[in-house]
Amino acid sequence: MSFVRLVVFGFLALSVVYLCVSLYSRSIRREKLENEWDENPPKDATPDMRANFIASGMMVYESGLRKKLILLVFVIPPLIVGTIIYFIN
Repeated sequence: MSFVRLVVFGFLALSVVYLCVSLYSRSIRREKLENEWDENPPKDATPDMRANFIASGMMVYESGLRKKLILLVFVIPPLIVGTIIYFIN
């Protein structure tokens, strides 16, 4: 029963960590896109063009490798805990 409790609470904790890391990474990427636009905007720039630039950059981020690597939050800690439990027992 304690193993089930460990798995459930571990999954909940990892879900919170994943959510925080994911939101942080998205905000950093969005800020970089905003700064990139602000440093060198086109001469005929409109607010809609800026919004489209940021939206297209975020779509590239969503399909990129970094988004997938954040999922390792669910893989690496259980492997470490499992390895520790194995070697202790």
